[in-house]
Amino acid sequence: MREADPRRRVPRTDTLLADPGLAAAVGTLGRDRVKAAIVRAQQRARSGEISPGEVRDAALADLPAPAPRMVLNATGVVLHTNLGRAPLSAAAVDALVAAAGHTDVELDLRTGRRARRGRDTLAALAAAVPDAPAVHVVNNGAAALVLAATALAADREIVVSRGELVEIGDGFRLPDLLECTGARLREVGTTNRTTLADYAAAVGPRTSFVLKVHPSNFVVSGFTSAVPVRQLATLGVPVVADIGSGLLAPDPLLPDEPDAASTLRAGAHLVTASGDKLLGGPQAGLLLGAADLVERLRRHPLARALRVDKLTLAALAATLHGPTTPTRQALHAEPGAQRERTERLRDRLGEDGCKAEVVPSAAVVGGGGAPGVELDSWALSLPERYAEPLRTGEPPILGRVLHGRLLLDLRCVPAGADEALRAAVLRVGG
Repeated sequence: MREADPRRRVPRTDTLLADPGLAAAVGTLGRDRVKAAIVRAQQRARSGEISPGEVRDAALADLPAPAPRMVLNATGVVLHTNLGRAPLSAAAVDALVAAAGHTDVELDLRTGRRARRGRDTLAALAAAVPDAPAVHVVNNGAAALVLAATALAADREIVVSRGELVEIGDGFRLPDLLECTGARLREVGTTNRTTLADYAAAVGPRTSFVLKVHPSNFVVSGFTSAVPVRQLATLGVPVVADIGSGLLAPDPLLPDEPDAASTLRAGAHLVTASGDKLLGGPQAGLLLGAADLVERLRRHPLARALRVDKLTLAALAATLHGPTTPTRQALHAEPGAQRERTERLRDRLGEDGCKAEVVPSAAVVGGGGAPGVELDSWALSLPERYAEPLRTGEPPILGRVLHGRLLLDLRCVPAGADEALRAAVLRVGG
């Protein structure tokens, strides 16, 4: 008896669309995209390239991975720029979901009339930094500084120390960023030493403001000097301080990191900072300071182009109102408890025949914050060959390779993800 044509065994399209895995993909990618992948897999089976039983898996493999992909950060870098810096709190995630539909972002529901955009978020920011007479939010830290320079210093001078003309990443340099606004930079001092007299000699009728920039991604040590905001405030012109990392109040763990409240109390007229670093919120540029200056910035035409969307406003408000952020939890993780957690994971891996070690580790803040600060930590140590398959697996797990070993620091890995990490390590270990 002649064997039936194997092409008849190729699963039907409607059967495959009902498969749980492919049905889930329809929810994220859409029916047309999933159906096209199914048809391609069916054609491969009919041509003999794959067997009929492989059609379902081939269709799934042909679908694009979610973009961006969720990654487990086991690097020990709390604010990893390449991983999107601060992970949002559960409260902020819930706020994002709620804000995805229609919201009262610019409407007073009581009166039915238009209201100031993001007023609840601005009120939360003002409450978090009572030393700021006024606040505003734009779409990132660089935008905050650009708006300040454009509104206050176009065709005028900004006095700044040569030692603070930093490169902020991806080849972008602060001088280029400021000069594109039409402002002229008046550089004072040297790379390693700048004095109050240097600033005083440069201040004149064309001065719009003195800029103080925190060198948040490097440390200069040795024969150095810099002028604090308190002294700059005596020069008789506005002082704009870019504190960078978004710390709103002092943190004993980071004694050398400037914060918004202390900087304003020291005499800064305007403070700019990022929302997605030490604050632990979404990407945003924070502007805090004198009411007249903030209002000039808010009403400048460029402010419209730098406006934040409703999702950012919702996540930022939830971050300011909500519970402790994952960033703060990771920064203040207790080393003893972290060691115990890492040892439990090592022991469970050992029970399954995978040998790993627990070793001391030095975590860092990252994200252009608190350079030179190391956080005592612990890590799971594995052979270096684990690095690539863990990085490219599901979920992707990113550690750091040091001296021929892969170190997985659990400081920034959610506690609920330990089982997923263990399973991924076992898959790689065979």
